[in-house]
Amino acid sequence: MRPRIAIPPGEVEITAIRAQGAGGQNVNKVANAVHLRFDIAASSLPEVVRMRLLGLGDRRISKEGVVVIKAQAFRSLEKNRAEALRRLEDLIAGAAEPPVPRWPTRPSRASVKKRLADKARRAALKLGRARVDD
Repeated sequence: MRPRIAIPPGEVEITAIRAQGAGGQNVNKVANAVHLRFDIAASSLPEVVRMRLLGLGDRRISKEGVVVIKAQAFRSLEKNRAEALRRLEDLIAGAAEPPVPRWPTRPSRASVKKRLADKARRAALKLGRARVDD
């Protein structure tokens, strides 16, 4: 279960924009896509979560540390707004989850033996291609 962190509405900037693609007669009149902006550094998120978010290699996070999400899947402005907020919450919840520690492992004896046998077989094959001296 991912931890849920509440995001105050004042920290999220939502702008209605015109959606791309087909939309019939409505396309040039109604702005029903949503552009969401969330400044990570100026947010009230815990410091650990902020650092993890800024460390993510996500293309939605700009160099300035602003999350930019564009939602235009639905024809309704409210549905697109809810979708953008859900995506932001998922992104933050993923960063709030602590990373799983990696336990160092060693290859099994059988896998080492197989690797060395394959290596020896390959070396013999290449040796057979070498120039023959009389």
